[in-house]
Amino acid sequence: MNHGLIAAMTEAGETAESLAAQTGVDPKTAQRWVSRGRIPRPVARSRVAAILGRDVKDLWPDVLKRREPSWFRPWADIEREALALRGFELAWVPGLLQTEAYARATLAMESLTLEEVDALTAARIERQSILRRSRPPLFVAVMDEAVLRRPANSDRSVMREQCLHILACTELTSVRVHIVPLGSPLYPGMGGPFAMAEMPDGTRVAHIDSQVRAQIIEDREDVGILEQRWARIVGEALPRTQSANLIREAAASWT
Repeated sequence: MNHGLIAAMTEAGETAESLAAQTGVDPKTAQRWVSRGRIPRPVARSRVAAILGRDVKDLWPDVLKRREPSWFRPWADIEREALALRGFELAWVPGLLQTEAYARATLAMESLTLEEVDALTAARIERQSILRRSRPPLFVAVMDEAVLRRPANSDRSVMREQCLHILACTELTSVRVHIVPLGSPLYPGMGGPFAMAEMPDGTRVAHIDSQVRAQIIEDREDVGILEQRWARIVGEALPRTQSANLIREAAASWT
């Protein structure tokens, strides 16, 4: 429960329903801000704070404690609120499925201090808690097989552990993993990775990575293009059971 928000709402004479109406979100979304202590997206945070006459950090003090990069926080907020998440990765294991060792390996190539690597790794692992909460979002991940075949570093056990971790995640009722085999011809996924989220109010947003920083896509036409690409990529991927067998074989190859 977000007791600070509840107290501010009581003092201002507001309810979850009234805040929803004034911020343009679904009432169920606003109720989650209160009853489950979820952190709203930045625009909604600012709007609610203005309505209640409070500072954002007074209503959501955890915002100041967050360790993920500031440019990534809007998408992390979306992940927490989404009903369904879908993502395609061409070169990396999706962050929601990474082990700590693999996450560290992906960050080791950046110009970061050890303390920064520690903080970013912890933030990435903390994101994964959404997959194990009582009502997790449906998460469908599609990866190119090359992700499973490329070493993370000189320690082969890192990739074996990572492959086995992916298999363990597929045992969760909310997680689906599909692999596009290396033998597939060129397909739309070669254009790069992306993720999409379905929100409680029915809207869909997307996230696209780049060499500099990620971009959130909300334009309906652009999201529609990614939806079409997603359908074509999934068409190239193996079914769940065959994908699991391939991941299992990849794990064995790293021994």
